[in-house]
Amino acid sequence: MTAVDRKAVRVRIQGRVQGVWYRGWTVDQAGALGLTGWVRNRSDGTVEALFAGPADAVDRMLDACRRGPPSAIVRDVVSEPEQDPGMVGFEQRPTA
Repeated sequence: MTAVDRKAVRVRIQGRVQGVWYRGWTVDQAGALGLTGWVRNRSDGTVEALFAGPADAVDRMLDACRRGPPSAIVRDVVSEPEQDPGMVGFEQRPTA
């Protein structure tokens, strides 16, 4: 896979997204799509994530984030391009 085929984005998910298994769901979804990166709660009540991998898989993950797990109420998903961190795997990180 060339760098052209890869995409990385930093995402902020707003709504009722903490205390509803959003991070665990994100780890499962991103892993199933073969993405690398991380997800964490933020002290302002949002969830933040970095997704990197094949562009089509990143786009599918962004679509999934707009729905979220069943108990979540997603109000907005804001994404911006990010440098590919070159990580292996997808992890849940402590609250920032």
